[in-house]
Amino acid sequence: MEQEMTSQEIFDLYGRCVIPNYARFQVAIVRAEGSRMWDADGKCYLDLFPGWGCSLLGYCHPRVVEAIRQQAGKLIHIDNLFFTEEGARLGELIHRHGFGGQSFFCNSGAEANEAAIKLARRHAGRGRYKIITMERSFHGRTYGAMSATAQSKTHAGHEPLVPGFVYVPFNDLDAVEKAIGDETAAIMLEPIQGEGGVRIPDEGYLPALRELCDEHHLLLILDEVQTGCGRTGTWFGYQHYPIEPDIMTLAKALGGGAPIGAMVAQPEVAASLKPGAHASTYGANPLVVAAAIAMFEAVEQESLLEAAKRKSAYILEKAGELQRQFGIVEEVRGRGLMIAIELSVPGKPIVNAAMQRGLRINCTQDTVLRLLPALTITTAEIDEAFEVLTEAMKEAEGKLVTT
Repeated sequence: MEQEMTSQEIFDLYGRCVIPNYARFQVAIVRAEGSRMWDADGKCYLDLFPGWGCSLLGYCHPRVVEAIRQQAGKLIHIDNLFFTEEGARLGELIHRHGFGGQSFFCNSGAEANEAAIKLARRHAGRGRYKIITMERSFHGRTYGAMSATAQSKTHAGHEPLVPGFVYVPFNDLDAVEKAIGDETAAIMLEPIQGEGGVRIPDEGYLPALRELCDEHHLLLILDEVQTGCGRTGTWFGYQHYPIEPDIMTLAKALGGGAPIGAMVAQPEVAASLKPGAHASTYGANPLVVAAAIAMFEAVEQESLLEAAKRKSAYILEKAGELQRQFGIVEEVRGRGLMIAIELSVPGKPIVNAAMQRGLRINCTQDTVLRLLPALTITTAEIDEAFEVLTEAMKEAEGKLVTT
């Protein structure tokens, strides 16, 4: 067995052999469990953003670990010219907990959104190819998904983009209505904008979009990569409203930490994806599908949807205390375990100060602290996290005063 590397040895090897396209913390993680992770030097971190939203159950949930272990001894991979029990079971779970849709399995959220874009254009027919998307959205970094993402910072350096996307402000129904034309095929958006800053639309916005789509014979595509699988306290974000999408995309939490995505469509829409129209070699890989099945079982059997609502209220209360204590906190918002603390100053110094104290959080849109804690996080861990966050904010506010 090879001797374990130190953090510095890992950093040095990355420097020589790995493209530095991520703004990484100077931390090398070697082990994680629940809401905690440990680096190569033995330091423990409490993580309120585990796996960039993928580790909804926390790291290495026992059900997921055991499912992968058992599946690895039975069937790791088989190509899609065969049926598998695992694929059938996962399809049924999504079908039952959602809107009765049919699933196409892939490896990531970006791939799921690529599939949704292709299906929408195929289903709409010749001459109808434009898709309306929202400013501050995020749909992935492959070319179609990146082009659907209405953020110039994501596009920079990659132009020309894939044509056919029309951008309008999020939560602005009039702007959507004005953007609809004869070439429009679909409207695509996140039920809650994640990377855009945990932006929650007005209560009537999604139902009104559903009506617009029905009126103009358009498809409604909901990107549930971040809101899906229980994150918001319901299985899927759209279930907070009396609507169903035509197409829904999933990833992140779907695999319990394993890499899987899904594009789910109403059966009459799914019928347009004929053999040869789209594929994914590793899609429905039995190993990761087994992990996804375990994720569904854990959420169901451990009552984690109810836990998400209960813990959400507690975290929002704690975040509200921060708002009352610190003048730099402008707004607190969230739904389920998808929380934003919006600041009047850049959030990166607070993220760094928290990390130095052993707490991992995220900052998006420069001034929004974003928390996506695991459904399994404990009240004691939430208290611990906010004690650290309070100290980090005191440090940041103190530096503002001195400058």
